[in-house]
Amino acid sequence: MSDSQPIYAGIDVSKPTVDLALGPDTEVLSFANDDVGHGALIAVLKAQRGPVALVVLEATGGYEFACAAALQGAGLAVAVINARQARDFARAMGRLAKTDRIDAQGLAHLASVLALRKDLGRLTAALPDAQQQVLRALVTRRRQLVQMKTAENHHLNTGVAPAKKSIQAMIRSIKTQLRHVEDDIAAHVKAHCQALAAQLGAVRGIGDKTAAVLIAELPELGKLSRRQISALAGVAPMNHDSGRSNGKRSIYGGRAGVRAALYMATLVASRYNPVIKAFYQRLLSVGKPKKLALTACMRKLLIILNAMVRDSLPFNSALHGIVHQNA
Repeated sequence: MSDSQPIYAGIDVSKPTVDLALGPDTEVLSFANDDVGHGALIAVLKAQRGPVALVVLEATGGYEFACAAALQGAGLAVAVINARQARDFARAMGRLAKTDRIDAQGLAHLASVLALRKDLGRLTAALPDAQQQVLRALVTRRRQLVQMKTAENHHLNTGVAPAKKSIQAMIRSIKTQLRHVEDDIAAHVKAHCQALAAQLGAVRGIGDKTAAVLIAELPELGKLSRRQISALAGVAPMNHDSGRSNGKRSIYGGRAGVRAALYMATLVASRYNPVIKAFYQRLLSVGKPKKLALTACMRKLLIILNAMVRDSLPFNSALHGIVHQNA
């Protein structure tokens, strides 16, 4: 390998280890997924003859954060991608088997392709700082507790009498934990991002919980274009056309937690936010289905929030009603 030839690395992450491939067909090296292992991994990358142009990791439920942050802190370009995207690429390249070694090699191959993208800078943007990671963990925990409470309520409605006492005790416990986590979220937001939360919360439809989700899970808010932020959140309509056939546009992918929070916020905004309500009613008046109209309103609401944060401006009904008329 010549000194000028760039290196594209793929790292498969699990809870105990990180596996490094420096190309699609190279030997895979394994390191512990801790500070010592990350240091050894960085030393190997820094020791390569050619420049390491891009390192790709697959999102694995948070196990990749510390490693990705260490790599980025060492000055390496790092992209953390969706697990489904990684598997789709692997299948397209004929990598049907799945092992840690194969996954790392597939990610290295994907890195060489992603490096050609004009928007690579968006993929290698700075990772969340420590405070944002704490907020993200709290928001994720709240979501888990809400899901658990929903499941237990379902069990309560369908369970037999002898089991209901246990289910009711579990629901009480979950509610207690949920209150504690929500208190922790409120305290963290007040201590570290109160101004941003207040700016978002001034928009009708955006409550404290939605603001916390946006701050924690969409740190790119205000830093990307309207199209980019919509795609990132998974509310941008995707084409399904082939030849002369024009398929229905639909949304998919993106960040599910953000999209769910936006949906609930939009339900409220479509009734009480003057801009979103007018937009929603206009879409219905021309025959758009309610689901499609709500999706369009989700995108419009997100674009408004993105513009507000970008320009450090408060919500302005007249301004957003004009500027985003064709959102």
